[in-house]
Amino acid sequence: MRETKNLEFKENLTNTFLKTVSAYANYGTGEVKFGIKDDGTIIGVKNPIDFCLNVENKINDSIQPHPDYNLEIDDKTNVVTLTVKQGDNPPYLYKAKAYKRNDSASIEVDRTELSQLILIGENKTYDSLTAANQNLSFNILEMALKEKLGINKLTSDVLITLNLEQKNAGYTNAGELLADKNHYRGIDVVRFGENINIMLDRANYENESILKEYDQTIQKYRQYYQREEIHGVTRNVISQIPEEAFREAIANALVHRTWNINAQIKVSMFDNRIEVVSPGGVPHNLSKDEYLSGQISILRNPIVANVFFRLGLIEQFGTGIKRIKDSYQGSLVQPQFEIFENSIKIILPILKFITDDLSDDEKKVFRTIREGANTSTQISRASNFGKTKVLNLLKQLTKQGYVERIGEGRSTKYVLNK
Repeated sequence: MRETKNLEFKENLTNTFLKTVSAYANYGTGEVKFGIKDDGTIIGVKNPIDFCLNVENKINDSIQPHPDYNLEIDDKTNVVTLTVKQGDNPPYLYKAKAYKRNDSASIEVDRTELSQLILIGENKTYDSLTAANQNLSFNILEMALKEKLGINKLTSDVLITLNLEQKNAGYTNAGELLADKNHYRGIDVVRFGENINIMLDRANYENESILKEYDQTIQKYRQYYQREEIHGVTRNVISQIPEEAFREAIANALVHRTWNINAQIKVSMFDNRIEVVSPGGVPHNLSKDEYLSGQISILRNPIVANVFFRLGLIEQFGTGIKRIKDSYQGSLVQPQFEIFENSIKIILPILKFITDDLSDDEKKVFRTIREGANTSTQISRASNFGKTKVLNLLKQLTKQGYVERIGEGRSTKYVLNK
C-alpha cells in the first residue's frame, strides 16, 4: 500500500491529520488509516476504542463546520480507518484555514480557492455577485439580443430578467463580463510555427465583452483553418478542424472558466492542432468522468451560460464535450481532453480520414493501434499478422504520417499521429 490523494497513513495520533480532514471535507471523500507507517507497514494502534474517541474529540473540537465522517476498527490488525466525506457546506476550516490535497500531502488553499469554497458554501456563483465596476454600457449585447431574440431595446428590465442587473444592487459580475468594456482577462491567441519558440501571429482579446472576444477568436480560427474551394458555380468552405468543435471549445471556456482567477484563456494554434486551455478545473462535486461524459451539468457561471444559450452560442447545457466528439465522427484522430487541478485543456487535431491510398492491411493495423495496441507484439496478436509483416506495415504508416514511433528497441511503441 502507498499513500495517495485520497488515502493517508498515520503511525499514531497527532494533530496533523486534521489538515487532511479539512482537505477531504472540502474537496473529495478520502480515508486516513491510523496504525500504518508511511511505507505501508501495519503496526496497529493501542486501545482502538479509546483511540477512536480521541479522534472524534479532536475533529469535533477543531474542524468548523463539523464534517461528515465515520470510524471503523479492523479487529485483526487494530488499524483504525477514518473516512471523511466531501461536505455540502465548505469551507471546512482547521485553525481558521482551509486545506486541500496535493498528491499525498495536505496544503493550505490560496485566497482564490478559499473564495470559491465560500461561494459554494453560500450556494452562490461568482457571476451572480455585485460587480465592482458599475459604469457599464451594453451596445454589443443589445445588438446580439436584437438579432437573435428580436428585442427592440435593451432596457434595465431586460437586464434584470437576464440577472445581469439586480434591483437596488446594481450590475452583477455576469453583467460586467457581457458589457462593452470590463476589467477581465480575456483570450490570448497565438499561431505557432515549427515550435513554440516561433510565433507567427498573436492577438490578445481582453477587457471587452466576452461576446466580442468570442467572435474575434472564431475569425482568427477561420483565418488559419478554413479555405474556400470553387467547383463550377458552387463555393464550398473546407474546414481542417470542425468549426463546431472550435466554437464549443471557446464557448465552454468562457462559460465554465473560473473568472476570479487573473488569467487568460489560452488558444494555441499549430499546423496539426489547436489547444484551448481555460483557467479553473472541473466544477466542485463533479468528477472527471462525469465532466467528460456530459451526463451531469454543474454550471460554474449559470447567468453567463443562460445568455450564451439564449443567443444560440451553446445548445443544451452539458452537451459541449459530446458535441465536440460528435464533430470528429469518422476521423482517424479524435479530440483529447486533459483535466488538471486548476485548468482544462481541449486538444482539437486536424481531421484525418482513412484514404483509399491505404491498403486493407494498413487500415487493419491502424485500427488495432486506435483500439489500444501499441507494441509490435500487441499489434501482431490483435491483427493476426506475422511480426515481420506488422513491422513493414508500421513502417509504411509512419512514413505516411498516420503513426508515430516512440522509443527504441524493446521499449518501442506506436501511437496515432495527432
